[in-house]
Amino acid sequence: MANIQIFEPGLCCGTGICGVDVDEALITVSADLDWAKSRGGQVTRFNLAQEPLAFVEDAVANAFLQTAGEEGLPLTVVDGATVLTGRYPSRAELGKWAGINAHDSAVQPEGSPRLLAMAAPAATPDAESACCGGGADGGCC
Repeated sequence: MANIQIFEPGLCCGTGICGVDVDEALITVSADLDWAKSRGGQVTRFNLAQEPLAFVEDAVANAFLQTAGEEGLPLTVVDGATVLTGRYPSRAELGKWAGINAHDSAVQPEGSPRLLAMAAPAATPDAESACCGGGADGGCC
């Protein structure tokens, strides 16, 4: 099975799903990554703000960051090869790279309850995360 790595710009917490005004793309990608993992996909996320060492230690991410800068992120790497930059992968792309059956990776129609049903666990940050865990203001960075 392919090893999929997503190198993200600095987010307030591990998923970026915290605070009042959450980016819908982050909700979607979190749900899609959970979906891929639940079907055996090997997917790892690296947040520049929380895991800068991962960007230093990975030759592909390091070279990309030095060339394109943080504004070029997110970067998706599959088995050491850059496959996508500047946006998050779709569920269909994740399924293809992870070797998940095409039937299972189909994107559901617009207006589907997929986002609500799948994003709920990821949308509840744990109490120990750096900025989503109920600081003095209870919000995010």
